[in-house]
Amino acid sequence: MSIIQRIRDRAAWLIFGAIALAMIGFIVTDAFQGGGGGWFNSQPTTIGKVNGKKIEYALFQKRLEAIEQNSPGMDDRTRESVQNDLWNQMVDQALLKGLFDDLGLYITDKEVSYMLYDNPHPQLRQQLTNPETGQFDVNDAYQRVENFKKQRPQQYQEFIEGVVYMRQREKYLSLLTNTVYIPKWMAEKSNADASQLANVSYVLVPYSSIADSTVKVSDEDVKAFMDKHPEQFKQEESRDIAYVAFDAGASPKDTAAIRQTLLNVKHEFDTTTDHVAFLAKNGSETNFSNNFVTDYQLQVPFKDSITALPEGAVFGPYEDAGTLVLAKMIEKRTMPDSVKVRHILISNQTRPDSTAKTRIDSVQRVLEAGSDFKTVATTVSEDPSVKENGGEYWLHSLTYSNWEPAFAEAGFFGKKGDKKIVKTSYGYHYMEILDPIKIGPAYKVAYLRKGVVPSTETTNAASGLASQFSGQSRNAKAFDENVAKFKLNKILSSDITPAAIGIPNLGYSRQLVRWIYDAELGDVSEPIVVDERYIVAIVTGINKEGTMSVQKARPMVEVLIRNEKKAAQLSQRIGKPANLQAVSAATGQPVQRADSISFGAAFIPSVGQELKVIGAAFNRAWLNKVSEPIAGNGGVYVIQTESIFARPNPGADIEQQRTLAADNIRRRLAELVFIALRDAADITDNRRKFL
Repeated sequence: MSIIQRIRDRAAWLIFGAIALAMIGFIVTDAFQGGGGGWFNSQPTTIGKVNGKKIEYALFQKRLEAIEQNSPGMDDRTRESVQNDLWNQMVDQALLKGLFDDLGLYITDKEVSYMLYDNPHPQLRQQLTNPETGQFDVNDAYQRVENFKKQRPQQYQEFIEGVVYMRQREKYLSLLTNTVYIPKWMAEKSNADASQLANVSYVLVPYSSIADSTVKVSDEDVKAFMDKHPEQFKQEESRDIAYVAFDAGASPKDTAAIRQTLLNVKHEFDTTTDHVAFLAKNGSETNFSNNFVTDYQLQVPFKDSITALPEGAVFGPYEDAGTLVLAKMIEKRTMPDSVKVRHILISNQTRPDSTAKTRIDSVQRVLEAGSDFKTVATTVSEDPSVKENGGEYWLHSLTYSNWEPAFAEAGFFGKKGDKKIVKTSYGYHYMEILDPIKIGPAYKVAYLRKGVVPSTETTNAASGLASQFSGQSRNAKAFDENVAKFKLNKILSSDITPAAIGIPNLGYSRQLVRWIYDAELGDVSEPIVVDERYIVAIVTGINKEGTMSVQKARPMVEVLIRNEKKAAQLSQRIGKPANLQAVSAATGQPVQRADSISFGAAFIPSVGQELKVIGAAFNRAWLNKVSEPIAGNGGVYVIQTESIFARPNPGADIEQQRTLAADNIRRRLAELVFIALRDAADITDNRRKFL
């Protein structure tokens, strides 16, 4: 590994896996990081089942924790997405493993070797890369795997099973996607259809011409619509709630108290020289950074006021993203945004310091005598990466504090052409400044930052009001009465799934979701803290997996059904007209015209998407004739097609169109196959009991 990289990122390490959720990442992590649970181990807690096969919580949680540890700063929304993705991956894995034997998808030892050494998956290659050289070496990777096999044979076997699974998965998807075929005639027809144009005249009678209040939609109407379209009304298990919120956020009084706290220490901040200790003593949410920040990188409120401060002066308090801040100007300098340097390292780790110093002095004399820098660097520098870059590096101001102080000082504050010897904990560097970029003002600023948090008094007041409301509202009737009595805002939230981390538009709280699923219909919760609010909720609906109720479906289809009824009325009013002028006279709507509408575009200019109307326009049975009334999206149409013609596209590449169409289907197929497998499987999801 490069010495210069260690100087720059002393605390950094290669993160493996991250949020990508590629299954190979889990395979390797389980194997090489001490796992041993197998694909579905025998832990007593079961988070779910797939066709009777258990998915154990221990393994699910282990993989989830690996992602979270390798992805610091993950917010709740991302965490929920990751949990769902991981669950789907483990379900898909269980489904596929049951198919491989039936299909005869066997993997040979030669294929395993190919996947490990000849063409390893990127994450597997990363895991098997030599940490000393930063390179993937086949012989080294082979030796590491063999050592792993001897030292941990059980985990090695699980690792190989994982590699085999990945190969089987690739083969399975290849079997499916390679069946995709687009005939030449189909591509030619699609191309011909896309070139079709038509000129039409039409009368549009909008649905809005009939008042909604005159058209009733009954439950029987909704049920009939659902029976015609059953697939559209399938639902997962979910629950509905109503809730009220009692704000426990910081009050103006709390903010004023924190502001006064900062004012009380402002003079001490102004005079202190030990900024690290001062910020720690006063509970700052921002630690002291010894970094210089260039002018354009400094993105803080009141930037102009802060940069105008003389060294040692303090500005504030001011508000910044829910905090109050004091800013102290520590130092001002001129520095580049980035600078290109080159160096030669003589290490003092394996030899006496005096010997290292003597050798770097000799290097300096050789270079000053006219020797080629790259040649000398390649010959004597003890930075391993010198062979790749000749000792050259770009230093960026954003990473200033990651470099050792002496190296940073020489690199960022030297002048172009400067040549000097610099000592760091790695030894002696002969450094030359090559190319500073964007030289300008830079600032070192210390920030004393205090979060604006509610006081105990504020929290207790909100808690008391929430407890009072909850205690007096133990059923739906009392809940609604007290909402009105105390003039509270009752908020509805529906379709909360068992695995949800929180409530849409409210916040993230597994505690609240767990309560919702432990409660019965009409139950009222005790106050539950979500962010800075106390929530009191009531369960208003329990939606079982299957077909949704008429009441739940009504908002989805009521407008469609009403429009169907309006279309019937309008069609009866229009009747069978002799021409468009008669339709216009009967409905009070003008005759309009649309030229060169495209069969492939599926919309009418100034009207919108109207598939039925477009289809009728290209029906030669209506050419130069008045059509029957057509129920569209926005109203009822009567059209007359005046001409149908083509705009040839002689430059169309039919073979390319076939290829693109097939590729689109293949990409979609890889996703749809797992949807189909899940739909056909017996899947039990118990995540809500654990997460």
